[in-house]
Amino acid sequence: MGMQWNEHKGYSRMIKENKLTIGLTLPIEHHGNERPKMTQQVERVQLAERLGFSAIWFQDVLLEDPTFHDPSTGQVYDSLLYLTYIGAHTNIINLGTAAVVLSLRHPLRLAKEAATIENLFPERFMLGISSGDRRRDFEGLHIPIMERGKIFREGFHFFEHVLNREYEDYQSPLGKIEGATLVPKPNKPIPTFITGYAQQSLDWVAEHGDGWMFYPQALDKQQSLIEEYRNKVLEKRGNTFQPFFQPLVMDLAEDPNHEPEKITLGYKLGSNALITWLKKHEAIGVNHVMISLSNSTREVEEVMRELGEVVLPHFPPHHTFPY
Repeated sequence: MGMQWNEHKGYSRMIKENKLTIGLTLPIEHHGNERPKMTQQVERVQLAERLGFSAIWFQDVLLEDPTFHDPSTGQVYDSLLYLTYIGAHTNIINLGTAAVVLSLRHPLRLAKEAATIENLFPERFMLGISSGDRRRDFEGLHIPIMERGKIFREGFHFFEHVLNREYEDYQSPLGKIEGATLVPKPNKPIPTFITGYAQQSLDWVAEHGDGWMFYPQALDKQQSLIEEYRNKVLEKRGNTFQPFFQPLVMDLAEDPNHEPEKITLGYKLGSNALITWLKKHEAIGVNHVMISLSNSTREVEEVMRELGEVVLPHFPPHHTFPY
């Protein structure tokens, strides 16, 4: 599109080479193994915005499946509908999906939704997309899960075409555009981030999208993966910076020096230990960490305020452009 991402307010507020920022995943509550109540979410996102978290992240899940061990079922509510609701109650915090399951959403419908969100909340929408892994969701929509990689790839190209081209015909196994165009078009490009491998090769991931979301793993393994990804980007796209994101499930200990203690999908640790952990990840090339407080043993707003006062000053948003 011929646009530098440093001209995009939301992207440039959250992403900068060799720097790391922090977001929160919904729901912002300690629900453990129980279904979340989803109360006080607007107030907590507003608090996150005031404290300096750079983004809030929404998941895309249809069905509660006890075998998947995700009691939040995403954040209970539909990701894009709830994102729009939260967006209407906030001003500057980025609104991200981690991630929309492109294999389960028709790309033309998703393009309409994404362009609408971008027009309603200019330069705040961060679109993470995945191929999905919830078998029950695929069965419910009668979409073969073993074909999700192919569907994702076809959907990605369809989505990119209808979002960005004006009256240009397109033929795909997913549908045909002829003598028509999508409205509205986004006023600015929508940053689009591949999540995991999406059933593709690393070469494909490096060649497409505007960055990569991947799962947490040991620091040395994550460092090797980031280096391999960035080398592939250099090979496929030239000297273009592509950011790297990862999630963190965290239980903030009362003792700020509490060393990282493994919990399911994350750590219990103190605020000083968290700063050290984040700086190590910043040093290996992680640009954004999406923190989940679902397993917090302390009162969530108390944890948010401690993060805002102690941790976020080390990893602040990169600017505060007015919206």
